[in-house]
Amino acid sequence: MTIQLDRPLTTETIATQAEPEPGYATIEVRKVGAHLGAQIGGVVIGGDVPPEQVAEIKRALAAHKVIFLRDQHDAGDAEQRAFAGLLGTVTKPHPTVAGDGEAILPIDSDTGKANSWHTDVTFVDRIPSASLLRAVELPPYGGTTVWANTTRAYESLHPALKALVDRLWAVHSNLYDYAAERDEKRIGGIDVKEQAYRDEFGHLEYETEHPVVRIHPVTGERTLLLGHFIRHFVGLSGRDSSDLFQLLQRHVTRLDNTVRWSWRLGDLAVWDNQATQHYAVDDYDDQHRRLHRITLAGEVPVSVDGVRSSVRKGDATHFSPLAAVGA
Repeated sequence: MTIQLDRPLTTETIATQAEPEPGYATIEVRKVGAHLGAQIGGVVIGGDVPPEQVAEIKRALAAHKVIFLRDQHDAGDAEQRAFAGLLGTVTKPHPTVAGDGEAILPIDSDTGKANSWHTDVTFVDRIPSASLLRAVELPPYGGTTVWANTTRAYESLHPALKALVDRLWAVHSNLYDYAAERDEKRIGGIDVKEQAYRDEFGHLEYETEHPVVRIHPVTGERTLLLGHFIRHFVGLSGRDSSDLFQLLQRHVTRLDNTVRWSWRLGDLAVWDNQATQHYAVDDYDDQHRRLHRITLAGEVPVSVDGVRSSVRKGDATHFSPLAAVGA
């Protein structure tokens, strides 16, 4: 039996074939995955998106954790920045790395390809609430990004594990070199541009103690705060920290808990950085890949006991103000 497809089955065609979700009057929302991800239609990004559309975009983001807008071909950095400002307070590009202007952080394959699950900038106290990533230059194949739902990952834990992680804290650091193992195996060593980027990334040291389970400031859900900026769990040895980290990360990155996006020029992805991890897949050889990221200000995480994260090293006030509670 031969199955004929009119066109290859991609993330785009799956989303296009899905029925629009009810309850939205000004945008079209089609699920991309069962547990996270939706494609948004009817929006042209920029600073003049109507308030009623902005409100529905925020609602879709809270519900689906990551949303995708196709065919934004007329949008450049200015339009991305203006649209981001409608969704929240725009931060500086990064706590340690120089950006392209006041808001844009280039994600460029020339400065490295980190095959690593992470939530953006968890080594500071004021973790960004959301990130907006726009495709600028893409390889002819590969270069996809995968997101995972950290809220559902928590919900999937056995009650005994929930009881453990509800009271657990972790130390996050920008000096934790999550790509070291890969680089040790790389023939020819680290590229000069990549080494320069790493030196810049770590020239200021940040270390923050976060709860492993935080309360989402908008939805009230419990969500796992993990990722490869974690140095160790408070009170546990290095070996025990590593074993427990791997166990918890497996719950986060189960395939049924993820969505994978195949980028096209004109694409914009927006994700809830308080309820997801993501992974940029290095599967495009030496082709060039460049995307532009903007982050939005977030709150200091709060544990299930109402305790806020605490700074061990570094001051991130120059990077981001604190978001208004529940914003």
